[in-house]
Amino acid sequence: MLTAGIDLAAEPRGTALAVIDWGERSAQLSILRVGIQDSEIVDAAGAAQSIGIDCAFGWPDDFLAFVTAHTAGARVDRSIDEGMDWRRRLAYRETNRDVRRRTGRWPLSVATDRLGLTAMHCAALLDVLADRIGPIDRSGAGRVAEVYPSATLRGWGFTTRGYKTDPAPRRLLVEELERRAPWLDLAGNQELLVQSDDAFDAVIASLAARAHARGLTEPCPPEHLAQARREGWIALPSAPLEALAPRT
Repeated sequence: MLTAGIDLAAEPRGTALAVIDWGERSAQLSILRVGIQDSEIVDAAGAAQSIGIDCAFGWPDDFLAFVTAHTAGARVDRSIDEGMDWRRRLAYRETNRDVRRRTGRWPLSVATDRLGLTAMHCAALLDVLADRIGPIDRSGAGRVAEVYPSATLRGWGFTTRGYKTDPAPRRLLVEELERRAPWLDLAGNQELLVQSDDAFDAVIASLAARAHARGLTEPCPPEHLAQARREGWIALPSAPLEALAPRT
């Protein structure tokens, strides 16, 4: 089994790909690249049985309705007294609210934070990937899932404070990952994982793809499924990291 993890950025410079080859007794990081073109991602990910992409797969329904109405010159359908609650409803997808309920933290908003350019990149990448592997269900049904490495790490009991900006916490995370997952061969890439948060998140995305393929992520609730097929749905782990271990 191959799993691919993609830490997506607005342009190739910050985009990373990690492919893990899962055997009967061990797993090996077979590809780890930073600064990678979409065509290379599609070639590698197209061969994987499960693909995890760290990026929002869509925009909030409420946000799109608001922008569409405003563009058409229609009145904004809200009470002037709703304030931040109304704006937050527009800013966040249903999956963001689910992550908030489960983890106590808000993910960045694809509508109002710095993710817009990357989400545009993701939309185009999903189209090209679909040409290779067939239609992609943004709710996570099938081979492709939206993942969230920092929340995945916290779900597995790792400490994530500062790891995105400081190599020192990443070094500790790599060491802990090797202790807790002795079956995972990082193939000499430990220093790259320490120096590049993009590379590190791509590996976590690939591990999250394994969890998703094995049914070890929280499913989208049926009542949100139609919305998730438009907005996307973040696959959060429902079992510990150790549950991913290959078994004969």
